[in-house]
Amino acid sequence: MADNNRKAVKVVQTAGRQQLGEFAPDFARYNDDILFGEVWSKNDVLSLHDRSIVTVSALVASGITDSSLKYHLQSAKNNGVTKAEMAEIITQLGFYGGWPKAWAAFNLAKEVYNDTPVVAETTSDNETLENIMATSLFPVGGENVNYAQYFDGTSYLNMLSMDQVIIGNVTFEPGCRNHWHIHHADKGGGQMLLVTAGRGYYQEWGKAPQELKPGDVVHIPANVKHWHGAAPNSAFQHLAIEVPGENTSSEWCEAVDAAEYNKLK
Repeated sequence: MADNNRKAVKVVQTAGRQQLGEFAPDFARYNDDILFGEVWSKNDVLSLHDRSIVTVSALVASGITDSSLKYHLQSAKNNGVTKAEMAEIITQLGFYGGWPKAWAAFNLAKEVYNDTPVVAETTSDNETLENIMATSLFPVGGENVNYAQYFDGTSYLNMLSMDQVIIGNVTFEPGCRNHWHIHHADKGGGQMLLVTAGRGYYQEWGKAPQELKPGDVVHIPANVKHWHGAAPNSAFQHLAIEVPGENTSSEWCEAVDAAEYNKLK
């Protein structure tokens, strides 16, 4: 029975366009706009909690235990499916879908539902990529392949909002930084960074680098050349918020000089 008090939730997905946008634009659109934008977002009858259970069950029963199952296990956790519920779900699937499939699913579920991740040795200022991924408040998303040419090192991107205000959760491995770039706008525009984890740097052209830690807020004016990214020995994460403006565009420039970057601590 539908819960008439259930709050509608708009699911935003960009993985299709990020990974297949050029190769298969129609499939990417079906994935992002139809499957997630309409089916997953239609939660007046089935909640996100219930849809996650259905999806995980279908994948496990089909023997799909790759990164797609891990993604949906993480989504299930985010959508309120508890560790106890997931254990019972996979146990029952073992009888109906196949014991080896359940074993494979449990191996991934243990990673996703590990409530006490092993913390690698770090200083109070530095953070590992694994720890940030395990404790991230927002989903980390997949490898940022579409913009990889504008980054030195590996980054991960999950778009949290494409409506009203564009917000992306960007995660950097230690030493990863983007190239110098400019957010152009005739009026308004620019970007804001909200630092959520790790340690990194922000620098404007002609100024000294600014160290960033969780809780820091960076206001980036339009038409100012800059870069941002992780410290050499710490992973880093921030929310990137696009400030609305007129005639906005982004210009990517040269990479950050490696010798200058390596002087940072």
